[in-house]
Amino acid sequence: MQVLKCDFMPPDLKKEMKKAEIDGCVAIQADQSENETEFLLALAEEHDFIKGVVGWVDLRASEVEKRLRHYSQINAFKGVRHLVQDEPDDHFLLRDDFLKGIEKLSKYGLSYDILIYPRHLSTVDKFVSKFPNQRFVLDHIAKPKIGKREIKDWEQGIRPLSQHPKLYCKLSGMITEADWENWEPEDFRPYLDVILDAFGPDRLMFGSDWPVCTLAGDYSQVIEIVKNFIESLSITEQEKIMEGNAKRFYDL
Repeated sequence: MQVLKCDFMPPDLKKEMKKAEIDGCVAIQADQSENETEFLLALAEEHDFIKGVVGWVDLRASEVEKRLRHYSQINAFKGVRHLVQDEPDDHFLLRDDFLKGIEKLSKYGLSYDILIYPRHLSTVDKFVSKFPNQRFVLDHIAKPKIGKREIKDWEQGIRPLSQHPKLYCKLSGMITEADWENWEPEDFRPYLDVILDAFGPDRLMFGSDWPVCTLAGDYSQVIEIVKNFIESLSITEQEKIMEGNAKRFYDL
C-alpha cells in the first residue's frame, strides 16, 4: 500500500483528467468523519472541475436530519456514503438506526453510495427493497474477486439487484480486485458483460476510483478498460455511461 502513503490533491487529479479528456468529477468520501466531508466541500468550492461531493454523515445519529438539512443547502453536496465493507456486521445495512437515517435522504434529494463486498449482496437486495424511491448506486460492481476468477456467486447476487429501478452501478474499482501486477484488460470482460446485461446502459456510470486505482494501474488505464468495453454500444449509450448517467444521478 506504499504508493498511497502520500497526499493526492486536485492539481494531481486535474493532470490525469486532462490527459484522459475528462472535464469533471465527483469526489467520494474515504474517511468516516464530517471533517472529511467539510474538506471535500472546500475543495469543490476551490476547484470547479469537482462537480459534486458524496460525503459522510452519521446516519445512525439522533440528529441526522439536522445534519442532512445543513449539508443539503450546499449545492456541491450530492449524497452520502458509509464504509459498509469495513463493518464487522455483515448485515449492518439492515440495522434499525441505519435504516432510519437512510429513510431521510430522499427528503433532501440526496443519493446513497453502496460500498460492499460480494458477501453483502443478498443483504443489499433486502436493503434497497425497503426504499423504492431512494437513489442508490453500487460502487465498484461490488468488488468481485477478479484475481481469483470467481464469478458465479457474485453474478447470482448481482442479478436480483438490477430489478430495483432506482439502483445504478459504477464501472469502477476493478483493477484493484484483479492481480495487481499481471492483470489484462480481458480479465474484466466477463464481469462487465454481466453488469451491462443486468443494468443496461441507462444505469451504469464510469468511475475512476482514483487514487486507490494507482495500486494496480493508472487513471488512463482504468478509463480505457471501460471505453474499450463499451465501444460496441451506440454513441448515445456510451455518452450515458461516461457522462450523462452520472449527471442525472447526482443532479450535476
